[in-house]
Amino acid sequence: MNKLLRLLNIDLPIVQAPMAGVSTPEMAAAVSNAGALGSIGVGAVDAAGARAMIGATRELTKRAFNVNLFCHRPATADPQRELAWVEELAPRFKQLGAQPPKALHEIYKSFVVDREMLEMLLEERPAVVSFHFGLPPAEFIGRLKDAGIALFASATSLSEGHALQAADVDAIVAQGFEAGGHRGTFDPDRRDDMLGTFALTRLLVNELKPAIIAAGGIMDGAGIAACLRLGASAAQLGTAFIACPESSADKFYRAALKSDAANHTVMTRAISGRPARCLANLFTAIGESTAADKIPDYPIAYDAGKALHAAGKKADQGGYGAQWAGQAAPLIRELPAAQLVAVLKSELEEAIKQSVSVP
Repeated sequence: MNKLLRLLNIDLPIVQAPMAGVSTPEMAAAVSNAGALGSIGVGAVDAAGARAMIGATRELTKRAFNVNLFCHRPATADPQRELAWVEELAPRFKQLGAQPPKALHEIYKSFVVDREMLEMLLEERPAVVSFHFGLPPAEFIGRLKDAGIALFASATSLSEGHALQAADVDAIVAQGFEAGGHRGTFDPDRRDDMLGTFALTRLLVNELKPAIIAAGGIMDGAGIAACLRLGASAAQLGTAFIACPESSADKFYRAALKSDAANHTVMTRAISGRPARCLANLFTAIGESTAADKIPDYPIAYDAGKALHAAGKKADQGGYGAQWAGQAAPLIRELPAAQLVAVLKSELEEAIKQSVSVP
């Protein structure tokens, strides 16, 4: 990774996670300008929207940044299950004075079938492109690499790590179970061994050749230093940046992070259809009492989730939001992104100095 960091002109072993719906061009640019690697998540927009986000980020920084894509298995529609799910949520909509959607749709197009997105990336050539939920076709990977784009991809297990190594990615993001947001598992219906960040990082470092970026539960310089000592080349932080003013998190999200909910994150499928770690709220409570097979496929279920969240916001009720956060959320700091990177750098340097001084 040191070689890759130099190649990308990145000064610090810190990656800001590409939190779709939270990270913004302003955040990514501020992080990159501060010497780390900023990221934007474009999995929730089409090629035109992604191009606009890349352009907006480039207006604010000349340094490298990461563009993240979703590589989930395209959803299988099941009208009966989707109708049942809407009926399940109908009382919640009624309480909020809103009507539930009449039908649910696949609101995000997976990159694995999105050639328009591929062609846009080949034209724009961002320094880094990263994948979540798996990998796109080998053809896509080959063309992106031929264009000189560095490729990152997330793994939650050693077997997924081996698949990423075989695909010749440049860096593997070791996403521990502590991490906020969506689990990066390739197949959400297979058994998840729920490996923690430290265990997964060591497993991947021990067996694989690509650089390993540790992710999950890392909130400060001491955490970054610990990951580097385990052999990671860098650490990826997501929750740490949610309270930054550049974040697009709404007032309900920010308030929840300051509440007791930060101490009780929950892994749930209810909001989007895939397992994701969220602050405990009214929506996660629904998930705790709902069997996974009753929830529509991702991202069809997210159509209902977003509609319920919108109804809640209109009624000034924020308990139905996708308030993604990792297990160390109580350590969050409200700082501008560049200032947070500076603090992380200082903490990292101090942690390294202390480790060297220990006999």
